[in-house]
Amino acid sequence: MNAKSVVRPTRKSAAAVAAAAGVAAASLAVTAQAHAAPEHRAEEKKPTVVLVHGAFADSSSWNDVIARLKRDGYPVVAPANPLRGLDSDAQYLAGFLKSVKGPVVLAGHSYGGAVISEAAAGDPNVKALVYIAAFAPDKGESALELSNKFPGSTLGDALNPVSFPLPDGSTGTDLYIKADKFHDQFAADVPTRVTDLMAATQRPVAASALEEKATRAAWKTVPSWNLITTEDKNIPPAAQRFMAERAHSHTTEIKASHAVSVSRPGAVTRIIEQAARTTQR
Repeated sequence: MNAKSVVRPTRKSAAAVAAAAGVAAASLAVTAQAHAAPEHRAEEKKPTVVLVHGAFADSSSWNDVIARLKRDGYPVVAPANPLRGLDSDAQYLAGFLKSVKGPVVLAGHSYGGAVISEAAAGDPNVKALVYIAAFAPDKGESALELSNKFPGSTLGDALNPVSFPLPDGSTGTDLYIKADKFHDQFAADVPTRVTDLMAATQRPVAASALEEKATRAAWKTVPSWNLITTEDKNIPPAAQRFMAERAHSHTTEIKASHAVSVSRPGAVTRIIEQAARTTQR
């Protein structure tokens, strides 16, 4: 046996060992990735954002916010708010929240803020509340009372009351914003071609809903964020600041009308995502 015959098998054996080691390393790497992937996905799991509209609007008022949240990977739903009464509207929303799995960031606009404050009380899945130009009443307060607490609202003169029958045979009153006043009152920073459609499709609120007193205040136990609209003619900015300060909200002010989810969807999305990120820590 010469030297070459001895060396050749040895090199083949080394190559075989190296190949086997490479396969083993690759296998270990794949296994490690497989184990790491679920943990990584868990870290990236985002809460569901539930958006609640207020009076004189419907869920479509959130459309541009929804598009941005979905683009950023957030599950989003915007259920209809009945606008019939604070307690019944809150019960309706609370029932809807039971269908949502996992943590929730609950955002409300205008009267929708009062509804989320009631509905979220005692719900362990609601991790953050976001008030967008919204009411955040304490127990025993109504939306109308808070709006009248500070000067600045011109809503009363812009309203068109319409009677409707109640199941017990009595009569209730729905409130609409007059079409010719809708733009200046509700959405002065939105193009008139858009506000003309918003005025025609607005959802009325029962006057009794704005007068009904809150019985719960979830903002006392749930962290909150607040977007204050300084050009608001529905809810005076001073009233918004008052509610935000006593709730110890993370507060941002923006020069915008009451319809800020339509006129400034990017700003609304940012504050909702700020709240959402706290649930992922």
